[in-house]
Amino acid sequence: MKKLVMVAALLTLTACSKVTLENYDKISPGMKMSEVETILGSADECIEKTLHTSCVWGNEDKNVEITLVSDRVTLYSQNGLTK
Repeated sequence: MKKLVMVAALLTLTACSKVTLENYDKISPGMKMSEVETILGSADECIEKTLHTSCVWGNEDKNVEITLVSDRVTLYSQNGLTK
């Protein structure tokens, strides 16, 4: 019974992921980080460099990567997102 509950919880979390092609298509250059977070939620990882910040939402198989300069989207890409 415990395993069934854990599997159901995991499926629910996976199904609720905001890392989708539909949400990726809402991202555009110049957006503020707060606007991106409204669409995708909090980033799973952000690395701050001298002149930019690189953030990733998702995992190795399915993700969105965004580079921000002065808190604005400059580059973005996706991996593994399908309709």
